[in-house]
Parts: sequence; C-alpha cells; structure tokens
Amino acid sequence: MTTPTHTGTKPLPLAALGALMLLGAAAVLPLVAGASVVDKATTLLVYLLLATSWNLLAGYAGLVSVGQQAFFGLGGYFALRLVDGGVDAWPALLLGAAGAALAAWLLSFYVLRLKDGEFAVATWVLAEAIRILVMLDPLVQGETGTSLIALNAVEPTLRRNLAYALALAALAGVSLLLWWLLRSPTGLAARALGDDDEAAVSLGVRAMRTRQLIYVVAALAAGLAGVIWLASAITFLPRTNFGVQWSVLMLFMVLVGGLRSIEGPYIGALLLFLLQETLGHLGAWYLAGLGALAVACALWLPDGLAGALRRWRGRPLISLGGHLPASTPVAVERRHTP
Repeated sequence: MTTPTHTGTKPLPLAALGALMLLGAAAVLPLVAGASVVDKATTLLVYLLLATSWNLLAGYAGLVSVGQQAFFGLGGYFALRLVDGGVDAWPALLLGAAGAALAAWLLSFYVLRLKDGEFAVATWVLAEAIRILVMLDPLVQGETGTSLIALNAVEPTLRRNLAYALALAALAGVSLLLWWLLRSPTGLAARALGDDDEAAVSLGVRAMRTRQLIYVVAALAAGLAGVIWLASAITFLPRTNFGVQWSVLMLFMVLVGGLRSIEGPYIGALLLFLLQETLGHLGAWYLAGLGALAVACALWLPDGLAGALRRWRGRPLISLGGHLPASTPVAVERRHTP
C-alpha cells in the first residue's frame, strides 16, 4: 500500500496568505459589485463547496458517489419543512444542512457496506428514491415545486448579500474543516483506505467508522450548498435540486481540476464557472465540449490540471504531509457486501 508521506509544508504559508487575501477581497465584493456579479459569485461558491466535498469523498477516501445530489436537495427540502413548521428562514437553512448530514449518517450504515460499482449505483438509486419521496410531500407540489416564501419578504439586495455571505462563510469553514480532517489521524486513515483498503485494514484502520465520518462531512458540505442555492434562487424544484447533473458537475470539476489534491477542486470549479459564463449559450455544443474536455483530461492529464501544475513547479502547491502510523491501536473492521 502506498501511504501518504511527509513532503514538506513550506508552500503552505504562501498559500495561506493568498487564501486570506482572496477571502478579504471576496468579503467586500457585495460593497463594490452589482447584483448580477454577486449572484454569479454565489454560484461559484456553491460549485467550490460541491467540488471540495466530492474530492474528499472520492479522491481521498475512494468513495465514488454519484448520489451527492440527494444531500444537496435534502438540505433545501428540510429547510422548507422547518420554515413551514414555524422556524425562521435563516436558522432553518443551517438546520436543513445539518439534517442532510444526519440523513447521510443513517444511510451510511447501508451504502458503506457496498464496494466500488455497487456503492456508486446504490448512491444514485437512493438519490432518485429520495427525490420521488420528496415529490410526494404536498408542500413540494410534485414536479411543480415550491418556494421559500419567507425569504421573499426580505429586501432583494439584503437577501442576495446574506446568501453570498452564507456561501462564503460555508466555504471558508468547510475548507478549514477538510484541511484539519485530512491531516488528522482519521484523515490519514481515510487516505490510506483510498490507496488500498485491505492493506489499511490490516494495519488496524477502522474502515467503517472512518468512511462514515468522511461520508457525513461530504454530505454536510453538499447540504450547505443546497440551502445556499435555495436562499439564492428561492424556488425549490425537485428535478433541479435533486438532479443528477450536480454529481456530473462534481465529477467534472474534480477530474479536470485534479483528484486527490487540495487545489484541484478549486481549479476545476473556477474553470467550469468560466466555461459556463463564456460558452454556456452554445447549449448542446457546450455540454459536448465539457465531455470532450473531461475525456481529454482522463487520457492525457489523469491527475488533472493540479497535477500538471505540480510537475511544472516540481512540488505541490499545497502539501498535506503526514503518514499513517504503522501501529494504530484500533480494532480491525472489514467491509462486506450484504
């Protein structure tokens, strides 16, 4: 098994300084930009949330899910249900994301016992089943959908800026959480499982518990993205909020940006956003171009643009470092299929 090894962390201070500068510039954006720019920036932040969470799940833990749209949609749905029950809109959005994470924890006891293709198919099937169940709720009104009426009462500029602020805070918080998690013993164990799960288990890694935590954290990030989308768009349409296109976009961003790298999802999300803004009007040709780009990266840049940048620089932009201890005092726990 190839375990992560310490490769030095000298690039981190410069990267951290750059991140702080970007965060500061992003924080003042609503003060200097118009409504359309703030809306587009919110969309970019949602993409960044989704890309970083899917990279954690598939890139580091080896859990290739095509059902993360379930938690994106559930975040918004739970928020709608809470508001309908009398909870204020903004707290309901945060609680909705937490509800998506709770749903992921419950589902993890089943889906994480499946491997590889079985896991991928099961996550997609569950996402579709959840979408159908949500559509049966009279509040959602089937395919017609509904809207978060409570936010319609908020002055549009204020609502737009609050949604943007929530997105920025969520991305900053999730990014810090993932950085800490991937350098923690649990993160090191997840990285080892992503390399070779059988060898990791033989070293004493608790596969089920480790993957459960990763799965729940990724669902929390997807749930946050879902409630931010709802706060920005107001409308909730099951076919949109639970659409498989979200998983397709996650796969594209991470594959093109660079799987199993810290900077890869950010590069991929920014590239997708720029392509949408410049070529989105081409319709089917735009989608075909995205597919061709993804295939080209898979063939000639298997480690994505971040990998190409790493080879050019001779070192990664951001190094996680760390290694899995040879003797981990935990019980061995093997996965099995039902």
